[in-house]
Amino acid sequence: MAGGWSLVSAAALVRRKSWDFAAISFGPTALLSRRIERTPRRLPVCRWKTNLSFLSRPDLPNLAYKKLKGKTPGVIFIPGYLSNMNGTKAMAIEEFCKSLGHAYIRFDYSGCGSSEGKFEDCTVGKWRKDVLSIIDDIAEGPQILVGSSMGAWLMLHAAIARPQKVAALVGIATAADSMVTQFNQLSVEAKKDIEVKGTWKVPTKYSDDGFYIFQYSFIKEASFHCLLHGPIPVTCPVRLLHGMKDEFIPWQTSMQIADHIISSDIDVILRKNGDHRMKEKEDIKLLVYTIDDLIDKLTTSN
Repeated sequence: MAGGWSLVSAAALVRRKSWDFAAISFGPTALLSRRIERTPRRLPVCRWKTNLSFLSRPDLPNLAYKKLKGKTPGVIFIPGYLSNMNGTKAMAIEEFCKSLGHAYIRFDYSGCGSSEGKFEDCTVGKWRKDVLSIIDDIAEGPQILVGSSMGAWLMLHAAIARPQKVAALVGIATAADSMVTQFNQLSVEAKKDIEVKGTWKVPTKYSDDGFYIFQYSFIKEASFHCLLHGPIPVTCPVRLLHGMKDEFIPWQTSMQIADHIISSDIDVILRKNGDHRMKEKEDIKLLVYTIDDLIDKLTTSN
């Protein structure tokens, strides 16, 4: 197993005058527990508005983003597949960062939301470039990257490419390699049929049509960005949150990712009743508590 990591149950997360991540054993051995001995910051109740801006890039689509100026480390939210910067998690993190006075950026991939470009022309590699553009051209100072699903896959790539700017990672239902892995698990006949048709329909309750449609070319290109074939050279603190009722990305995927990351500071945090999107009230609490803990860790260590 690469590095050291602890399996923590969010079901045992207790809010008192100081709050805990208390351990719970899912097997015969009790796991590590640790206490954060401080008062939790209060969750904000109002929404703060930020202006929509665009990052101009030569020969690449302009990216829409919203930025809060503030202290470092800053936080960047990286959305999931077919998602955008206005989702529940993205907005909740913005409110939380505003309450702390920390910088925050949320953005839309090219071909998505308010950004320029055509969705059908997009690939994992192009969206990887989008994330790096935001880090290189918009973000200032060290950053905590928060990635949701496919966004967490891109988050890992960004941490590998920009280790000097990425201070910590928070993955939510991290979907590293997932679509490629699922495609490779299909029968030879099914894969051949998808290649001939040029599209792959994947059932999901998160689409009005009841399925996602992936271009065969999209899957083939995504295979060049897989990470789970060897050690993942990420050395910063990593927190992987996952719902155990995620029917799209199995929670065991986060365990596998933790096993491949070389950092010695990794927690896998499971919510027994959490689903793929992890956007219920208690899910959001856990998310902002996790970010808060990392900000405190990074601030006190400098």
